[in-house]
Order: sequence, then C-alpha cells, then structure tokens
Amino acid sequence: MTDALILKSASVGPWPMNSYAVICPETRQSLLIDPGAEPDTLLELLADSTPAGIVVTHGHLDHVDALDEMKTRLGVPVSMHPGDAPLAHLEANIWLADGDIIPVGNQALRVIHTPGHTPGMVSLMLPDQRVIVGDTIFQGGPGRTWAPYYFKMTLETMQNVVFRWPDDTVCFPGHGPSFRLGDERPAFEAFLQRPHPAELYGDVTWEM
Repeated sequence: MTDALILKSASVGPWPMNSYAVICPETRQSLLIDPGAEPDTLLELLADSTPAGIVVTHGHLDHVDALDEMKTRLGVPVSMHPGDAPLAHLEANIWLADGDIIPVGNQALRVIHTPGHTPGMVSLMLPDQRVIVGDTIFQGGPGRTWAPYYFKMTLETMQNVVFRWPDDTVCFPGHGPSFRLGDERPAFEAFLQRPHPAELYGDVTWEM
C-alpha cells in the first residue's frame, strides 16, 4: 500500500495565509503551493525534499507575493490557471485546466477548477480525499466575492463541484484551519433554502 502524501503548511504574510508543501514519501519530491510571503519560511517547509514545481491556486497578492523569488531560488516551473493571469500580471510555465494531473514523485494531485472568488481559482485534490482549496471555501462560508456575478459563480461551484465531494473530504484552505466538508453541508443546504437578495456578494457566510 502506498503511503499518503505528506502535507505540510506554514502561515505566512501580513494577512496570515497558508502556504503548503506536498511531499511524496517515497521519492521526497515536492510541490510548493501558494508562495505568499516569507521565502525563508517556505524553504523550511520544503526541507529534506526535492522541489519539482510551484502551483498557484489563484492570483491574489497574498498568495503569490513571494512567487518570483521562490521561482528564482528553486529553479522550478510555475503552474496556474490562465483565468487568473491578469490579476497579478502573472506568467506561468504550465497553464492548468480542470482535470489536469500534477505529478509529485510517484503520486499526483488532480486539478479541479473552482471559480468564484477568482475566475481562475483551482483546488488540488490529493489521492486520499484531502484537498487544498485556496480561497474557494472556508469554515462557515465561501471565499469573498467582488460582485454579484462572482457570488453566483461561487454558488454554482459549491453546488456542482465542492459539495459533490464526499462528506469525509478534508479541506485545507488559504486562511484558517482545515475542516471536514460534511460538517459544512447542513449549514450550506440551509443557506440555499433561505431567500437572498439578487445582488448578494462580499463576505457571505452560510448563516446569512
């Protein structure tokens, strides 16, 4: 039986943001997810591994502020969804699409397009139903949206993608603690049953 991928995190930057390292236990190859800040801390996260790439869940500054420096230090390719390239004028070596597979050692992550917070937001599913969700969803609600159109997109992502994952899926967000998806389901379903204004957006919670 293959050992599970190692998932390590560090909270970095002035808006505490979770950067992640995913490490193959057999080969020690690794991926750095969301290099937000504090390059030295990120290097510690990758200690005793061989970095093979950097993956960006979305293009907001708090998730990519150390990207250029980490790309230079590590000398590895950057992967992201093209929908977020305009946000921070980012250029990737690899443009991601829904369903893509990103190898890490002898295992892999699956790319899931989860737009709403940003057009190019992606989540990264590990083989054992752990998923790095960026700012797609947090405990208690979705990532902030910037216009009603984007909140509608978020709801579509929640209904058609995120809440179709099994209840025992463990979500690792860009801010705050990890959580079990099934624990969020009752509040989300109750949210859907309540009336809401058509112009709803911003910092929404499932209790609204």
